[in-house]
Amino acid sequence: MATGTAKIDHDLTSNPIRRYKRSVNAIIGYLAITACSISLLPLASLAEHSPQRIVSVVPALTEALFALGAKNQIVGVGSFDTVPTDSASLPRVGGLLDPDLEQILSLQPDLVVLYSSQSDLIEQLARAGISTFTYIHGGLADSLSTLRTLGTTVGKGNEAQQLVDSITSELNNLKVFLGGRPKPRALLVFGREPGSLRNIYASGGMGFLHDMLEAAGGLNILTHVPRESIQLTSEAILAGAPEVIIELTYDSRVNSDNQSAQLSAWNQLSAIPAVRNQRVHLLLGAHFLQPGPRLAEATTAIAQALHPDIWP
Repeated sequence: MATGTAKIDHDLTSNPIRRYKRSVNAIIGYLAITACSISLLPLASLAEHSPQRIVSVVPALTEALFALGAKNQIVGVGSFDTVPTDSASLPRVGGLLDPDLEQILSLQPDLVVLYSSQSDLIEQLARAGISTFTYIHGGLADSLSTLRTLGTTVGKGNEAQQLVDSITSELNNLKVFLGGRPKPRALLVFGREPGSLRNIYASGGMGFLHDMLEAAGGLNILTHVPRESIQLTSEAILAGAPEVIIELTYDSRVNSDNQSAQLSAWNQLSAIPAVRNQRVHLLLGAHFLQPGPRLAEATTAIAQALHPDIWP
């Protein structure tokens, strides 16, 4: 999904279908990214001369940079970066689908954190002599490895290792807490058309979403699908007969006041055990779809939806 500097209108609130398609396309592109590299300067050189003017268009890694204590090194962030709130005052430089090269160059960065699929932007930055850190997530282990590498790259190696150790410890504690409990058959959905069951996208049998579902004590009904994401029909969901459906969203139009209305669309599939037994859950927050410092928090929330009876 290579892009140049073309601008895409972000004001999609007046057209829910356009907004849905853009957000799902971005997530699918995001899930497809499985390569990471640091260009121009070798890792040792970057570690010795830590970048002082960082631009990040990857929300998960923007949040990670703040969590690692690199706040004062960040001079620009992606258009969709919302966490932490400290990022709100920083200049916006576009995102996965619409990077703004002119704005990026105006900030005079010495490191740009971006997606490996942004090949045009990577080439343009290379010609300008600017180093890049391209993103990897893959599974949970890959996400943790990326946090470590990013930390080393920006001179926060110790902080990154502490963060990874903390996430790993929380995930291990969750595994012990869940013990040998039976794993409910689950479907993990990350996109569909608002108010309907059209164009449903779900986690396949690989990638960080699948890994989080498994770590949370669920059995992915699509574990046999060798992809990170798959588009499903209602018929396919009926055939899969999930016992639990967990829907993840960071759509700003969905909140605690209207999530019941959002979930009501599933009632048309009342033959599914999850719907029949009222075990369809909507989890709100970007951290469910952007693997970063809150990986353990997101996984625990999924576990609570899967095993509500064991939580105090």
